[in-house]
Amino acid sequence: MATDIQTSPEKASNDRTRIIRDGLRRRHTSEQIFRGLGIAAIAIALGFVALLFVDVFRKGVPAFVQSNLHLSVTFDAEVIDVGPAPARADFPSDAEYTAASLKWQRDLALLNWNTIVEASLRKAAPEGFEIDSRQIQSIPETNARHQIREMFVRDPSLLGQTVEVDVLASANAANWIKGNIDRSLGDAQQQLSAPARQLIDTFVENGTISNGFAWTIFTNVDSRAAPASAGLLGAFVGTLWMMLIVVLLAVPIGVAAAIYLEEFAPKSRLTDLIEVNINNLAAVPSIVFGLLGAAVFINWFHLPISAPLVGGLVLTLMTLPTIIIATRGALMGVSPALRQAALGMGASKTQMVFHHVLPTTFPSILTATILGVAHALGETAPLLLIGMKAFVASVPATPLDQAAALPVQIYLWQGNENRNFFEPRTAAAIMVLLAVMILLNGAAIYLRSRLEKRA
Repeated sequence: MATDIQTSPEKASNDRTRIIRDGLRRRHTSEQIFRGLGIAAIAIALGFVALLFVDVFRKGVPAFVQSNLHLSVTFDAEVIDVGPAPARADFPSDAEYTAASLKWQRDLALLNWNTIVEASLRKAAPEGFEIDSRQIQSIPETNARHQIREMFVRDPSLLGQTVEVDVLASANAANWIKGNIDRSLGDAQQQLSAPARQLIDTFVENGTISNGFAWTIFTNVDSRAAPASAGLLGAFVGTLWMMLIVVLLAVPIGVAAAIYLEEFAPKSRLTDLIEVNINNLAAVPSIVFGLLGAAVFINWFHLPISAPLVGGLVLTLMTLPTIIIATRGALMGVSPALRQAALGMGASKTQMVFHHVLPTTFPSILTATILGVAHALGETAPLLLIGMKAFVASVPATPLDQAAALPVQIYLWQGNENRNFFEPRTAAAIMVLLAVMILLNGAAIYLRSRLEKRA
């Protein structure tokens, strides 16, 4: 009996130890499971991102390769029969000289420059190769005749000479060369005739057609008449104009509103209502801002449709709540001791905010601003509603000129009927847009680290 009494405390202690150990084991097991699930979630997310990037790059890289025709072009005097170019010395006034020059260029535009292009192609083709005019002219891009005409306009002394000229192969020819279309399909399912396909293969073998980097994607605007020469320059410049407007309007207004609401506004039902509405606006779908922009900026203020100014204003409205919320969060994160110390040293409230509190929040505000601008950069829905889906084949010189934007250009190319050619172009445009967004995010990280070191 005495032995049982003596061992019962030890038994109780052992039981408690076992219970504690079991509890710790279950806790460690739960932590390991939670950690494993977290790592798995991150791995899955990174895997999907990697899959997206790999798919975009796989489809987009071929678009940066273009097929060029190397032709010996003869500026035949029998075809170019419009007389010599007007000389300034032959006219008494600038107005008469300008009128004569315009008439000479109009006469050149009426000539059949396709004849010169066709003659150059037949010269490069094997002797005796039979192909009709329509079929052989489907090989070069349709703007080849304009390119050759502009060469002659710049240098009329080319008349009668033979020069080497590089022109783009057509979109259908590029599809055949790159293998974007199944070569085993019948003639009825091919984009080019059998003689044209055979001649293209011959040109590739003898070097008349070669591949090079597609600089036209960056130097040309969009084109429907000559798809192979379509580029992103107009959309890229239009996007830059919009982002400039967003930075100039959304950043100062958003930061100022956040400073007032957080530091100076009295706590009342009105400020509570404003805060709730700002949080609600941050969750509003972007297409609603497009409807607002169309109603206010276009229908009420009568600003031009498809202008970067309107697009920038709409994206500013969409970005403002994000900047305000992020700036307020940064201001709330500042230690109250800093405010009390500044006030204790005799600083006014304004001096305390702008000389002590605000500088410490610059890294967070800058990061939130750049991320907000990067988010606005990829928006498409609000831009479609203000008319920026219109075809614009020009580079906007001012924010009031009509323009496209990179996201809208991606949308337009994705819907093009020539899927074989424009699907890689769409992926290439996505790569350019992603590159711009990555640069913005990288700039945010770099500037934040620099400002944090100075602070």
